[in-house]
Amino acid sequence: MSNLEDRLSRALSDYPMEPSPDLFERVVESIEADRVRRRSVLTWSLVGLLVLMLVVTAVLTLTPRAENGALAMPWWVLEVATNLVLGAIALWLGPFIKRFGRAYAADVFHDNPLTGKSYIVLTDIVYYLIFSAYILFTVRVAPSDGWSSIKPIEDVTAGQVTFELMRIGGILLIIGVLHGLNIVLMPVLGRLFSLNRRLPDPAIAGRRRNDYPE
Repeated sequence: MSNLEDRLSRALSDYPMEPSPDLFERVVESIEADRVRRRSVLTWSLVGLLVLMLVVTAVLTLTPRAENGALAMPWWVLEVATNLVLGAIALWLGPFIKRFGRAYAADVFHDNPLTGKSYIVLTDIVYYLIFSAYILFTVRVAPSDGWSSIKPIEDVTAGQVTFELMRIGGILLIIGVLHGLNIVLMPVLGRLFSLNRRLPDPAIAGRRRNDYPE
């Protein structure tokens, strides 16, 4: 046995590690929590798929047909469907980001846990404000002139489909960029908060200097 191995053996034998008395209970609780989470994800996925199928069925059923038998969907149907998709993305993406961002925020704000929790809440508010403002800015209450050269525009056109796809892609791009900036800036903010907490109060520091005159 080498000198390093001998020293490690002595160090470990001097400080025996005893297992935690509630280790088994915590492992069982963790496994059960994981099962509940997986079951919840599966349930909500099935519910979302069922709702999507019902919406598609309702749209296809209620959409009138042209003289040649093809579907002639009114323009407002696609507009309403796009707004519902944007709302669904907001409701799904927000908790998804928050779930995987808690550990990152806890690691960044380990010196200020309460600040980290407040930061997560504030970012949630900003997230939903951005989504709401984007939907209100881009919603259409009348057909756009650029969708088609045919007047009046009553049915869905290729121009409207392109516009609605750009709406969905635009909000995903905005949230992605802002989320990337948040990941980069969060460690900087955590470091600043930690330094601010460690710096002594000037008044207290002055009183301490007065207590020890030269």
